[in-house]
Amino acid sequence: MDTKAFKRALQHSENYNRKGFGHQAEVTTQLQSEYQSGLIQEIRDRNYILTRGDVTIRLAQAFGFCWGVERAVAMAYETRQHFPTERIWITNEIIHNPSVNQRMQEMNIKFIPVEAGQKDFSVVETGDVVILPAFGASVQEMQILHDQGCKIVDTTCPWVSKVWNTVEKHKKVNYTSIIHGKYKHEETVATSSFAGKYLIVLNLQQAQYVADYILHGGDRQEFLQKFAKACSAGFDPDHDLERVGIANQTTMLKGETEAIGKLFERTMMQKYGTIELNQHFQSFNTICDATQERQDAMLELVQHNLDLMLVIGGFNSSNTAQLQQIASEKGIPSYHIDSVERIQSANVIEHRRLNGELAIAQNWLPDGKIVVGVTSGASTPDKVVEDVISRIFTFKVMVPAV
Repeated sequence: MDTKAFKRALQHSENYNRKGFGHQAEVTTQLQSEYQSGLIQEIRDRNYILTRGDVTIRLAQAFGFCWGVERAVAMAYETRQHFPTERIWITNEIIHNPSVNQRMQEMNIKFIPVEAGQKDFSVVETGDVVILPAFGASVQEMQILHDQGCKIVDTTCPWVSKVWNTVEKHKKVNYTSIIHGKYKHEETVATSSFAGKYLIVLNLQQAQYVADYILHGGDRQEFLQKFAKACSAGFDPDHDLERVGIANQTTMLKGETEAIGKLFERTMMQKYGTIELNQHFQSFNTICDATQERQDAMLELVQHNLDLMLVIGGFNSSNTAQLQQIASEKGIPSYHIDSVERIQSANVIEHRRLNGELAIAQNWLPDGKIVVGVTSGASTPDKVVEDVISRIFTFKVMVPAV
């Protein structure tokens, strides 16, 4: 399938919309009332530091809703306003935040059902409206919806689209796309659908395994077994790694993506020589600005003396997990929570560990004066961050008797 030609044809279809419906003013007012926060604005105005009683909150200087997420949510709200009576579906969560997705359901925007791990598009009828989320959708899903005669509202983040363009360039010159990402993540599933030959590596360790195979060969069956769910059909590591290009899931750690790119550049240079490098290696900058800014702000925040760190965002949010990893590597007691409800008391908090498991921590909030670092993922509204900070103040700030 010529994915580039299909995408071009889809974008010229009368059933396709990527720019909204002209209800920005009304929707902006609604979003501000539902998701913004006076307390968070106060902390911003105080140079991202606020002290009340024994608690000092240090807020990261870049956090929360990014432009791409805000755009996707606004377009979903506009869609409901523009189609007040039509059935509206989303192919996946609009963003990785439980409160925002719950709001979608309250607006009678339905999620495509999943049966045995597969989306069931049979529920969608001609004339229905279908929203593609901020992470995008695979070419195959778009084809199904287009053939069905649906009205498609595409909220895909432009940074994600930039990655798709990159793997299209790899495909055009018969390069294998090495994608730094999580093979199950919706964004990476979509990106790989635009690629020709591809291999998905989760981290630098997996990338090193691939680099070693390029230089020295290895056990072909072991390789294929290791990447069985993370490579294109018919992938042959003995031939398909001769020419490679780098791409990434936009929410991965910037530093690790850069390190993986440099590793493969060195590898191809070592194998083919400096003069032939450009015939075997391509790299374009596809690191999302917003992800990078939040990671940089987190790296700055953890340099301060913090007693604990709260990282707020959906448990399936990759960029939030990356922020948590930064705090963990610094050795700061840190807790990734998706909502204020995870804070059960001043002594008990339920949180997500880096390995994805939920855990209960006891005595998580120290006595006496404390400094709490706070950040949130790119899909987290300010209102959710406010709720968490307010809960800490409730536990720690004594209100004088009147």
